[in-house]
Amino acid sequence: VRNHREVHVVMGNEACDLDSTVSALAMAYFLAKTSPSPKAAFVPVLNIPRADFALRTETTFLLREQGIPTASLVFRDEIDLGGLHGAGLLAMTLVDHHVLPGADAALEEAVVEILDHRPLERDHPGCRVTVEPVGSCATLVTERIAQGPPGVLDRLTAALLHATILLDCVNLSPAAGKATPRDVACVSLLEARFPELPARDAVFEALQAAKFDVSGLTTQQMLQKDLKVLASDELLVAISSVYVDVEVSEGKPRQGELHGDSEVTPTSLPLQVFLRRPGLLEDLDAFCQARGYTGLVAMTISYNERNEPSRQLAVYSRSETVRSAVCRALEEATTPSLLLQPLPSPWGCVGAYAQGNALASRKKVLPILRAAL
Repeated sequence: VRNHREVHVVMGNEACDLDSTVSALAMAYFLAKTSPSPKAAFVPVLNIPRADFALRTETTFLLREQGIPTASLVFRDEIDLGGLHGAGLLAMTLVDHHVLPGADAALEEAVVEILDHRPLERDHPGCRVTVEPVGSCATLVTERIAQGPPGVLDRLTAALLHATILLDCVNLSPAAGKATPRDVACVSLLEARFPELPARDAVFEALQAAKFDVSGLTTQQMLQKDLKVLASDELLVAISSVYVDVEVSEGKPRQGELHGDSEVTPTSLPLQVFLRRPGLLEDLDAFCQARGYTGLVAMTISYNERNEPSRQLAVYSRSETVRSAVCRALEEATTPSLLLQPLPSPWGCVGAYAQGNALASRKKVLPILRAAL
């Protein structure tokens, strides 16, 4: 601001998962290399406080493997976006989301470009918009970079994008229902340009092991690790993807290495085991009260040896009205139908379900909950 220098921020969503992080890093790097505006500083911003970064275990693992120090990253609590915007110096590219939360509504007019793989919720006039139903936003970033000047795509950027698409698309497994032909094409393109990239299985298994490694995390940290929040005029409802420990056989490491073969198979505990964690109800109460959430939906996922997903979900609220309304919306949903089957719950304020439609990820459940709110 003192030097009146323009800042172009590239930022992912508030969950700040691997896709949002790598898409922001790669897109900011691409813009810095190709922009005709040398005055601007291009800054990838991770949309969480720095203190929360340790919870993104798969992201910290990949960046560490690729030699990117955490000290070189910029987090949301380290940059004054409002101040930059007020000074007329801010431009923003949004990746892996296209609607800023209410608290950031004033920044909307600074947005100049969007790359996202969710259905478009509203128009963005005067903004370059790329919204496509692919498995990973990193696929859209890869396509954009590949269409740019030759030589911009380097091995480090390729390794980050390659790993992210593989994790998001469950190693391109047809059974998981995530990968599209464009995701597959981008993985092939990256491998063709950089034949030294590690084997797909090794990359996926190492990242999956890191993602499900929550050893040492409290219940509240597990809920915070991959969190979305939906708001109405009166209610806040949190939706957490809950990951649990990898299953480590005797003699096997907890996490695989990207440069070697990994035999670690990540799995998740059944939802009932999660619900019986010591002090769980107190933890749920404290988590929601501290953040003003009226309710919480926890979604678990596990994969078998063929990378076929299995999902369960739980609905928690101290308000029976809210809990019943959320449960009813999920049970009666038709676009898509979740095919829910009730499971026993040890708590009266928690509804538990097995999700028969295992291809309905949180991305598909969010619109159901948004409509219910």
